[in-house]
Amino acid sequence: EINAVSGIGPAIAEAVAAFFGEPRNQDLIERLRRAKLTFTEPRASSADGPLAGKAYVLTGTLPTLSRTQAAELIEAAGGRVAGSVSKKTDAVVAGEEAGGKLEKAKSLGVEIIDEAELLRRLGPTA
Repeated sequence: EINAVSGIGPAIAEAVAAFFGEPRNQDLIERLRRAKLTFTEPRASSADGPLAGKAYVLTGTLPTLSRTQAAELIEAAGGRVAGSVSKKTDAVVAGEEAGGKLEKAKSLGVEIIDEAELLRRLGPTA
């Protein structure tokens, strides 16, 4: 199966198979799984994405996405995630129990959206 991956030749496939065949590596992988560690491939940022050049701030608890997931989606769509609200912020994505960032966004007249609107802006690939 690994030979079907683009860029993986026989030597690399053999090395990967040898790594995963080692009992100590299998044990390590099992410990990582039990710890609920997951591996995801970061998406490349897109300068032409639907959020290109836009600055977003995340606040509160989103219904289905973690903040990390939301930030990765924003960045993959060409946007950037800031830690605080300013006049340069394009939108604040607000979830439950949003606090000071939400209040600051309101005082500055920054657009406030929810997770559903963020996903709509990201388009069908989100």
